[in-house]
Amino acid sequence: MPRHAERKFIPYTPEQLFDLVADVGKYPQFLPWCVGARVRSQTETELVADLTIGFGPFRESFTSRVALKRPDQVRVTYENGPFRYLNNQWDFTPRDGGTDVGFFVDFEFRSRMLQAAIGVVFHEAVRRMVNAFLKRARDVYGPPLPM
Repeated sequence: MPRHAERKFIPYTPEQLFDLVADVGKYPQFLPWCVGARVRSQTETELVADLTIGFGPFRESFTSRVALKRPDQVRVTYENGPFRYLNNQWDFTPRDGGTDVGFFVDFEFRSRMLQAAIGVVFHEAVRRMVNAFLKRARDVYGPPLPM
């Protein structure tokens, strides 16, 4: 039931941002609450990965299928785990000096206790996740070039 959508201008190329989002195996290095990641299979257009998220006393693992449409879109669908459903999408649209990034996430946990726990902090969690990707872009690619 938590759902979030936003658009933001980011001063990096669509290819750079696509690569950051598609590099699921590195999520535990920078993404809050992501404590484990294993890519099961990967092609140019799709990957299947297991992620483990942890917050407070909760730790849950799930499998997702990630459709990769370089450099425009990364779309995540849920395969198996603690959710009733999970949908996540990143869209990258080139613009002078950078990229308009669209981010959407919608999910529901099977457990009412988990759902209640995340509901309290959901918007702050999403904000921290998006900011973690922005910081990762600066760490990997350096500061954005002045316009």
